Amino acid sequence: MDYKIATKCVQAGYTPKNGEPRILPIVQSTTYKYDSSEEMGDLFDLKASGYFYTRLQNPTNDAVAAKIAALEGGVAAMLTSSGQAANFYALFNLCSAGDHIVASSAIYGGTFNLIGVTMKKMGIEATFVNPRASAEELEAAFQPNTRAVFAETISNPSLVVLDIEKFARAAHKHGVPLVVDNTFPTPVNCRPFEFGADIVTHSTTKYMDGHASAVGGAIVDSGNFDWMAHADKFPGLTTPDESYHGVNYAKDFGKGAFITKATAQIMRDLGSIQSPQNAFLLNLGLETLALRMKQHCANAEKISAWLAKDPRVTWVSYPALPDSPDHEVAKKYMPNGTCGVISFGVKGGREAATRFMDSLKLAAIVTHVADARTCVLHPASTTHRQMNDEQLVACGISADLIRLSVGIEDADDIIADLDQALSQA
Repeated sequence: MDYKIATKCVQAGYTPKNGEPRILPIVQSTTYKYDSSEEMGDLFDLKASGYFYTRLQNPTNDAVAAKIAALEGGVAAMLTSSGQAANFYALFNLCSAGDHIVASSAIYGGTFNLIGVTMKKMGIEATFVNPRASAEELEAAFQPNTRAVFAETISNPSLVVLDIEKFARAAHKHGVPLVVDNTFPTPVNCRPFEFGADIVTHSTTKYMDGHASAVGGAIVDSGNFDWMAHADKFPGLTTPDESYHGVNYAKDFGKGAFITKATAQIMRDLGSIQSPQNAFLLNLGLETLALRMKQHCANAEKISAWLAKDPRVTWVSYPALPDSPDHEVAKKYMPNGTCGVISFGVKGGREAATRFMDSLKLAAIVTHVADARTCVLHPASTTHRQMNDEQLVACGISADLIRLSVGIEDADDIIADLDQALSQA
């Protein structure tokens, strides 16, 4: 039976057999015993499935990855140590030195730096495009060596909503997959595979975890991209891998090719695993994800409307607001709500923004977003401080931008806190 999303949040991934633990067990072991060398050898050669070292597979992690795959509607998933690792692995699984990426310019600052600086040092170039670019402008960004398109469903922190179908059409026209970071809406509010995206990533540290206690990431594959149809672009997936005795991921693993290669090759060599303890904590968060997202969105809609009417606030960005430039796109892709993050500016600019944040009592100033507690951040001086002014503008970040992550507290209490802090600004 294909259960609804709230049921999958609770039930998917782990089904105990008779007499087994009702709650997902933490398999806190680095290694696993076998009776013969041949059995172990078959595992290393990918001829058999099973566990031999937690850097590659772990029962706790696999159960949580399966739940996230079920939530997104994908065929397979893997967990990583962070969302940053998930984005890197997803792209590095597709690209090598000499390749090119088309990426949205409105993305999290760390991801912008990953693609534009660190991967550039590895010989992988990128062209950044405005997520609201026309089809013609998007088309102009592609090169013969383009191997992936990357974007965020809702950009952090500018809150631009991606036209997924437009980006998917452009990617597929050039025979490459669309990789989408779906952290902010989560699969509760947006399922990018239904609109043409091929690979989804998450910082599970955010809403999926929900309690700010476990850093983690995830990669999910839709199983829909035909690697063999574009074999010349993706030799790592479509030609023999000599480090695994000539295994051909696309031919030997079919729809599981992408995640199998990411696990067996990228995770094997780079090792950014999620610990079983963190996966267990993540699963606890996932069980209440559907409930929490409703509260986050209801609170954010009420608070953004209040901010939009306050004369002490110069501007408000939230996709659910009727005057948002992304309002119609948000209704198309996220009809049940977007996320709990609001961006806005305080009259008086950067200095007033600082006074405002320092005056908050309920909301905390933290380098985090999207958990149960309301928090704020000034991205230009924190998460995006490595960018120059031109890059900040390209990412949709102004000097006065405050990122407000609305928690699941009572909305009236949050408004009261904002009200008294604005009086101090």
